Amino acid sequence: MVPGIANHEGPDGGVDGPVATQLRKGVLEYCVLALLREEPRYGVELLQELGRFPALATSQGTIYPLLSRLRRAGLADTFLRDSASGPSRRYYTLTDAGRSALKDFTALWPAFRETVDHVLAPGDTS
Repeated sequence: MVPGIANHEGPDGGVDGPVATQLRKGVLEYCVLALLREEPRYGVELLQELGRFPALATSQGTIYPLLSRLRRAGLADTFLRDSASGPSRRYYTLTDAGRSALKDFTALWPAFRETVDHVLAPGDTS
């Protein structure tokens, strides 16, 4: 369970519930961009990496449309690479625009998180 999130772990160990879903939707795009920062990755690899963190675990039905949106927005690009275990895989890589978007999010996130934590603190109205 993620501290501070009033949801529960689902049967697969992921954080489940409407609050967790909305939080995940809000940050998943930037988490994917962050995972692409170091090296190109393919969809299943991204799913596995996100799955290491229960609050970020998602499905193919979410990740592939998200990757498509990132590509259409110019934040990610794709290329095919041969696979030893089957057909070629589509790899995603960060574009300069994607790096810029991730940099902007990374700069804004601490203040945003701090503000939400402040607002949520019981009895703190200052």
